[in-house]
Amino acid sequence: MSNANIKVGNAPCSWGVIENVEGERGGYAQVLDEMAATGYAGTELGDWGFMPTDPDALRAELDARRLKLLASWVSVKLHDASEHAASEADAVRTARQLALVGGPDNLIVLGNDPYMDPMRTLNSGRLTPEMGMSEAQWQVFAEGANRVAWAVKRETGLRTVFHHHIGTWIETPEETARLLAMTDPAVLGLCFDTGHYTHGGGDPLTGLKRHADRIWHVHFKDHNPAVAAQAKAEGLDAVTAVGRGLFCELGKGDVDFPAILAELKRMNYNGWIVVEQDVLPGMGSPKESAQRNRDYIRSIGL
Repeated sequence: MSNANIKVGNAPCSWGVIENVEGERGGYAQVLDEMAATGYAGTELGDWGFMPTDPDALRAELDARRLKLLASWVSVKLHDASEHAASEADAVRTARQLALVGGPDNLIVLGNDPYMDPMRTLNSGRLTPEMGMSEAQWQVFAEGANRVAWAVKRETGLRTVFHHHIGTWIETPEETARLLAMTDPAVLGLCFDTGHYTHGGGDPLTGLKRHADRIWHVHFKDHNPAVAAQAKAEGLDAVTAVGRGLFCELGKGDVDFPAILAELKRMNYNGWIVVEQDVLPGMGSPKESAQRNRDYIRSIGL
C-alpha cells in the first residue's frame, strides 16, 4: 500500500524548546536549518514566540528552507473551569497563525499543561484509577476540550487534536479513551504519541487500532524499558525519568515502529508523522539525533 501521503516532520522540542523545562535552546533559524538539513519536510510551531509571530516573516523563513508548517502544541488547563477562557484564547491565537502560514490542514495539538500536578507527575507510569479525576472533574475537562476545539473551528476552520501525555490528567489508555468518548468527533481528534501511550501503560499498536477513526496526527516517540523499570523501582517522577532518557531515539526502545507504520498504511492514514525526541540539555547534539531518527524512519520504509 502506498505511503505517498504520509509525510515526516519534526518539532522544536527536539532541539530543547520544551515547555516547563529550563535549559539551552538554539535560535529558531538554527533549528529550522538543521531540521531541513536532516531530511524533514515540515515542523510544528513550538512555544509561542519561539518562531516569528508575524505570519509573513514566518512564511518566508519556512519557504526558504522548503519546510511546511503543520501543527502546534498549545498548553491548556482544561481541568480548571476558570482557565477555559484563557486556554481558548491561546489556542485561537495560535490557530490563526497556523491557518495563515500553514493552511487549512494544520492542527492545534492540545495538551493539558505537563508536570503541573505533583501527584500525577510523581506517579507517572504507575497511576491507579484512584489517582484519576472525579466525575465532576471529567465533565469540566471534557467541556473545556469541546469549547476550545469548537472555538478553533469557528474562528479559523482548523481541526484540533488532543495529546495524551505523561504527567498530566490524561495519561493512561483508559483516560485517553474516556476523553474521546466524552468529546465531539466533529472537531476533536487524537494526537497519538507512541512513547507516551507506552509509558502510560498501553500497547501502541492496540491503541492505534482502537482509536483509528479519531487519529488525525501521530507523534513517533520511542520508550526505553530499562529507564521505565528504573523509574518504577525508584519511584521517579516523570521529569526525572525523561531526563534519564525514558524517551530514547527511535529504534532503540520497545515501540514496534515497523508494525505501527504498517498499521498506519492499512488505515490509509494520510497525515503527518512527527518526531518528538525531547532532547534535554546534556543528551547530546539535537542535529545528530534528528539525523539518526530520520535515518531510522527511512530504514523502515518512509
